[in-house]
Amino acid sequence: MAIEILIVDDAPNIVLSLEFLMKKEGFSVRSVGDGDSALLAVEEKRPDLVLLDVMMPKKNGYEVCEALRADPRCQGVKIIMLTAKGREVEQEKGLALGADDYVTKPFATRELVLKVRAMLGLSND
Repeated sequence: MAIEILIVDDAPNIVLSLEFLMKKEGFSVRSVGDGDSALLAVEEKRPDLVLLDVMMPKKNGYEVCEALRADPRCQGVKIIMLTAKGREVEQEKGLALGADDYVTKPFATRELVLKVRAMLGLSND
């Protein structure tokens, strides 16, 4: 069964690069551009991992993270928050709301792939 990754970001260039990167690794990928769409997408089909931007229209990444963590059906879903805001206070907020990891933009693609694979329990060979 393919591992499903949901990309949630309102910047088309970032979505394109993340889709390319994750598909290259063999993951099944869906993407949406705002927080409301993210929650609908998760309801339609639960992903294994969400790459979640913080600054987005409608619901921000923190609100989406909080909603996913409050939903018992989403217990096993891993969340990596992506943001241009790298300050420690933002990272702590994301992790406190239940994110599994936090990556600041711009990020090294190889580093992100390694984090995703490790979080999903896949080896990095």
